[in-house]
Amino acid sequence: MTGPGPGAPDPGGGADVGGAADPGGTANPGSATDPGGRADVGGAANPDEPLRVTTLELFFDLVFAFTLTQLASLLQHRLTLSGAFEVLLVFGVLWWMYGGYAWLTNTRAPTRTPDRLLLLLGMAGFLICGLAIPRGFGPGDTETRVALGVGYLIVVLVHGALFYRVNRNIVRVTPFNVSAALLVIGAAFVPTPASYLLWVAAVAVQWLSPLIIQPGGRFNIRPAHFAERHGALVIVALGESVAAVGIGAAPAGVTFNVAVAAVLGLALSAVLWWTYFGDGDDERAEQAIGATDPSQRARLALAIYYAHIPILLGVVTLAAGASLTIGNPARPHPGWAALAVAAGAALFLAGSAWFRWALRIGPIALRLAGAAFALATAAIGATVNAEVQLAVLLAGIVAMLVAERYARVRPTAAVRA
Repeated sequence: MTGPGPGAPDPGGGADVGGAADPGGTANPGSATDPGGRADVGGAANPDEPLRVTTLELFFDLVFAFTLTQLASLLQHRLTLSGAFEVLLVFGVLWWMYGGYAWLTNTRAPTRTPDRLLLLLGMAGFLICGLAIPRGFGPGDTETRVALGVGYLIVVLVHGALFYRVNRNIVRVTPFNVSAALLVIGAAFVPTPASYLLWVAAVAVQWLSPLIIQPGGRFNIRPAHFAERHGALVIVALGESVAAVGIGAAPAGVTFNVAVAAVLGLALSAVLWWTYFGDGDDERAEQAIGATDPSQRARLALAIYYAHIPILLGVVTLAAGASLTIGNPARPHPGWAALAVAAGAALFLAGSAWFRWALRIGPIALRLAGAAFALATAAIGATVNAEVQLAVLLAGIVAMLVAERYARVRPTAAVRA
């Protein structure tokens, strides 16, 4: 995937729309031939050819969602600024490579046995990363920290091998991804302050690589697959967060307070689902990409990729905060837990507003107002209790959705009248 920005014309005379970054790798999936004139077996002649998400990709998303659950666990046990910083660092490198795999399967579905086996190996790399995340920082556990880096190196190498089967331009980007993985491994052998610097360098190497290399090429984004893949991940992530909260609350026993808080937590996840899917944003995103000239679809695809950063971080943060409140009578750090719940919902709503704005698929004013309201509920959780905060937060988001629907229906009714 390449980022927005003009580049030089390609050898065939076509406009270069790929002059920026592909999270996880830059490719030329849409071109009919490679630079040597051979047929590109990974690309399709028609960029609008239907390509739906396969069950193996959904399996892949489940494994990746496990890393999000582990990030929530890390934040839950280190609900501090340093803990939040660690979550951002790990998410930065993992989300980059998830984007690389999403663009890869958008190019060619994993229907061949070698592709499937390699994709399963990449999933194993993400699983190793997820297992190591809760103890991926701090002194005294070098082996686990090395495992995190080695798992990520597996993810990177498998991605490069799979993409090479589709487009050999990946060899220009894979060195950056490998360098990031080696920096993560190196961070396991140095004290914490220095390890942070190596992690920051790993994120920077990948996210700034488009400024160093701008290979020519053209991207044929298949709208149905791309929108469906990211939507599926949001569903899986919300489901994983609910499961994580339930597992955390179970040891306390099902008392009345626990049941009420758990149901409120589930309802909150449901209204967040509604903000993404209930109003048809995912379908309008697919239509927006499909209605765009194929040479410009990479720009919209990047917008989807970046807008999902606050959405997924919101799920992670909300799960961490809810786990500390639901079924936890001791309620450690009530102020921080309340802030995590509020910030998680606010990030999700802000990300959905960004999603709408970037693709021009709906109004954003009420979404931004809802995000501000959600953040303000932290004061309720810190001074009253978690159940009241969840109830107020739920009511506020429902009111936002009702107001959005009213604003959308009212002009239609006026036209009919």
